[in-house]
Amino acid sequence: MRLHRNLVFTVIDSLLAIFNEGEYADKVVARALKKDKRWGSSDRKFVAETIYEVVRWKRLYTEIAEVKEPFTRDDIWRIFAVWAVLRGITLPDWKYFENTPARKIKGRFDELSKTRKYRESIPDWMDELGVKELGEELWTKELAAQNQQAKVVLRVNTLKTTKEKLRAQLMDLEIETEFHDGYDDALVLKERANVFMTDLFKEGLFEVQDGSSQLVAPFLDVKPGMRVVDACAGAGGKTLHIASIMENKGQIIAMDLYESKQKQLKLRARRNGAFNIEYRIIDSTKVIKKLHDKADRVLIDAPCSGLGVLKRNPDSKWKLQPEFIDQIKQTQREVLQDYSKMVKVGGKLVYATCSVLPSENQEQVNHFLTTETGKNFQLIKDHKVLASESGFDGFYMALMERIK
Repeated sequence: MRLHRNLVFTVIDSLLAIFNEGEYADKVVARALKKDKRWGSSDRKFVAETIYEVVRWKRLYTEIAEVKEPFTRDDIWRIFAVWAVLRGITLPDWKYFENTPARKIKGRFDELSKTRKYRESIPDWMDELGVKELGEELWTKELAAQNQQAKVVLRVNTLKTTKEKLRAQLMDLEIETEFHDGYDDALVLKERANVFMTDLFKEGLFEVQDGSSQLVAPFLDVKPGMRVVDACAGAGGKTLHIASIMENKGQIIAMDLYESKQKQLKLRARRNGAFNIEYRIIDSTKVIKKLHDKADRVLIDAPCSGLGVLKRNPDSKWKLQPEFIDQIKQTQREVLQDYSKMVKVGGKLVYATCSVLPSENQEQVNHFLTTETGKNFQLIKDHKVLASESGFDGFYMALMERIK
């Protein structure tokens, strides 16, 4: 691989913004890709994947490069040189790479790779927490899986097409996909491609949604004609999946704290041809109270640590703090208490997170079932998805029925 100056400079600028300014990697990458309209797909791929790679392995690379935060521009060049050397890329004759100690870099890599927190590149506190909650063996496997590049998974919009038809249309565009057992609406790309640029996407024939996330809507056991509340809808990936399972019949109430998320959902719903969705901002407790005892199904896709989706959001390894996890557990308890009251007797509730920590998952459900509100519910089943077993994101979902 030959390094091109303008692409590498874009990567360096982007890493400075992520590491020093605290910007989110996905936003920085999106901005970087708009920088030069003349770039081809391989240029864009290099920029996006290199930024994510360096963010993912930040701790390992900074240890090898012997630099500390806040990083100077020269520090970032040293980190980039580590990335390049470890990938066997010949460094060009640029001043930034003068005196790069290639042999020392490889030696340091071999040495540091013996220790999990360096090998998998995570903060000490996160490593300790993972061991405490999942045990040494499982956490080691899970971390290794979370450091793999995420697959691109499509969810076929069954309101407009079928899996077989869409697969054939994508094949015409030279985008190869495969079915995946147990994931009814999923097509997994064999190679990464910018599917958002296709007319098939613009016509609403599919959404991009991880395989694990695609398990949640079917788990909720929705049927056409029901009244369903998606209590933490966000930009609405699961809302739209529910709409397709309900065949646009019945009513979905998509709730969120943020209007900006609901605007995104409205645009996506229009593209998807999903017409049975109502939108409500949770700006007071009244919004929830009005729906007490009224819903056949309620989905609580709870805010969480995101420790199941590190492969998708590698920068959250560096942004997350232990105190945030303590706070989010309290929030999870509160939303379970408050939002579960919308389920009517005989109705069902799903509590879901994209975390692999039992303290955010089974333990939260068990605690809820001992509370005054929770005593009205019984656990029907739960499902824990580990990245190391599924190849997709880490996820958890619990289905409960209101019995009185």
